[in-house]
Amino acid sequence: MVETLNVALIGQGFMGRTHSNAWGQVGKFFQVPLRPVMHSVFGQAEENPQAFANNWGWQHATTDWEGLVRSPEIGLVDVVTPNFMHAPPARAAIAAGKPCSCEKPIAGTLADAREMVEAAKAAGVKTFVWFNYRRCPAVALAHQMVKEGRLGQIRHVRAAYLQDWADESVPLAWRFKKELAGSGAHGDLNAHLVDMTRFVTGQEITEIVGAMAETFIKRRKLMTGVVAGGITEGLQSGQGEGDVTVDDTVLFLARFSGGAVASFEAARQATGNQNRNTFEINGTKGTLKFDFERMNELMYYDATQPRVAQGWTNIMCTHGADHPYVGNWWPDAHLIGYEHGFVNQAYDICRVLAGQEPVVPIPDFEDAYQTQRVLEAVMLSAVERRPVNLDEVR
Repeated sequence: MVETLNVALIGQGFMGRTHSNAWGQVGKFFQVPLRPVMHSVFGQAEENPQAFANNWGWQHATTDWEGLVRSPEIGLVDVVTPNFMHAPPARAAIAAGKPCSCEKPIAGTLADAREMVEAAKAAGVKTFVWFNYRRCPAVALAHQMVKEGRLGQIRHVRAAYLQDWADESVPLAWRFKKELAGSGAHGDLNAHLVDMTRFVTGQEITEIVGAMAETFIKRRKLMTGVVAGGITEGLQSGQGEGDVTVDDTVLFLARFSGGAVASFEAARQATGNQNRNTFEINGTKGTLKFDFERMNELMYYDATQPRVAQGWTNIMCTHGADHPYVGNWWPDAHLIGYEHGFVNQAYDICRVLAGQEPVVPIPDFEDAYQTQRVLEAVMLSAVERRPVNLDEVR
């Protein structure tokens, strides 16, 4: 008989939908060592958490997150609120001795992130962060290939995450307010790039050589209504305007611990790019390229072949017997999508809580804190217009 794991979801919105789908699907596709039970969801009264619970299959709904986190019935607290609200329920879960999973970045400020890490270490509880792109089979394969030495010495990393949804028609939602989001495209998109490149290369970023941040739309219409399920779904403009206090785009140059140099670029107004999350890693023996808009594919150049035979190979990462996670989904080349990365992560969380190894290394609060240190160093570099060594940021 498989033991159950009662999950409490703190928050709704876009991420609430993805996590709800993951907890509802994981036991259907994977042989989970702990079977998740969608016990309760928290939402603000104006969000109508009961309607969300009814739609997504949660057994209970509440507007009292503190009581929910303390409930002895809950075995895992999953935090998907706006960034400024990550720390309070996460710290409360840790204080109650409960494992906690959290959306990225783990906190609105580096100080809050540090406190969360220290609290989790002191309490000895397991923590998880939803850097879901690690669980794309193609990204997991790239990590495996680098670890096997297929690329040789890594010399050059290029990473860009480009979107185009944040034009002038979008009102002043929480993502445009520093006090609620912490940062703009930087914390939202560069966070994924930093985590992915750290994960795939197996190296740490040691220095920010230079950085630039820009806010193109300084003021936006005030928002009315409640955010629904997507990034812009349910956003309605009201009367008046307010200041945008986060970045629209951030670019920076960096050095990795293994000697590689790197460029990173995040933008929310890169017209024609809906969700172009990409990296290219160049080594002495080969190169890997990934583009999330073609998420089932990984491009590989093997420079160890005779020059006459060298060329790009497009690897379709849906061979069930060969690629991470894919054997639990569909036949070869029956493609998977965005939501499957979250299901894969839910599976790995269940494995870790059952004392097993995850299929792919899963970031905890400490790991995510290292990514957030990089983000902080980038903004320091952009403001002070100078290189920043990571040792300066703690």
